[in-house]
Amino acid sequence: MLALGPASAIAFARTKVSLNQIVTPASTAVKVMLTRMSVCLSVLASGSRGNCAIVRSSQTQILVDAGISCRETFKRMRAAGEDPRAISAILITHEHSDHVCGLAMLAKRLNVPIFMTGATHQAWTRAMRDANGERPHLAKLEVFLSGSRFQIGDITVTPFTIPHDAADPVGFTFRAEGIKLGFVTDLGYLPPNVCDHLCGCDVLVIESNHDVEMLRGGPYPWSVKQRVMSRVGHLSNDALADFFAKDYDGEAAYVVLAHLSEQNNHPELARGAAEEALGSRRSLLRNRVLLAAQSQPLEAIQL
Repeated sequence: MLALGPASAIAFARTKVSLNQIVTPASTAVKVMLTRMSVCLSVLASGSRGNCAIVRSSQTQILVDAGISCRETFKRMRAAGEDPRAISAILITHEHSDHVCGLAMLAKRLNVPIFMTGATHQAWTRAMRDANGERPHLAKLEVFLSGSRFQIGDITVTPFTIPHDAADPVGFTFRAEGIKLGFVTDLGYLPPNVCDHLCGCDVLVIESNHDVEMLRGGPYPWSVKQRVMSRVGHLSNDALADFFAKDYDGEAAYVVLAHLSEQNNHPELARGAAEEALGSRRSLLRNRVLLAAQSQPLEAIQL
């Protein structure tokens, strides 16, 4: 995790900034040093081969999705400076394998509450039946309803329905210690209710899955291309840019582009579309664009 001391804060303007480096402007260095950084986001993996992230307050640590193996989750947590033993709960957005493939083992190893909707749980257990037809059992299952907020430690979680081809897919907002984080991927478009939930976020994690032309000319079968481009598929760079230009309130300090397709997108295409749409609202204090990756954790964001 990056923390700037007085000397480095004053000198940062003379330093070359790397692609995803998180920096603090010199003008606010003193304020940052005097304010305890207590809310943190770590995206451990993001993409069609697995999704997993950590939302942490000073008292609570939540794992959002379990789309990589237990071993890899723990490895990436440690690389990001997080302690797997401190996980308070696991939240699941939907039952697709790139969001749940590590869930059974993580639940067994961690013995913490697992939160998902009832329909998502049913779909997951059907998909995970063994050779004898036995369904997996979660000892500490907690079922929530989309639209009904609940509490995990000192973090208030608000799930909301998103348009995707799953049983009951949701996005989340998290509130703790005066900070709001928005987390939404795997959706075909951004309906008004989703836009409303994303207002006032300090950090926004949002899908920028594909470049439309790369997808159309790419290697996927036409049926898969139709699914990805549908209103229950995945959000394109252009669709996200349209949201930034027309419906986004521009209040986030950080915007994290997530679930980028390795086959049908390129990081610089996604970044370029987002930054052009954000335009003059980008600054050192607002709308810094970061890219979550499939193969390595994103440097932790602390607020």
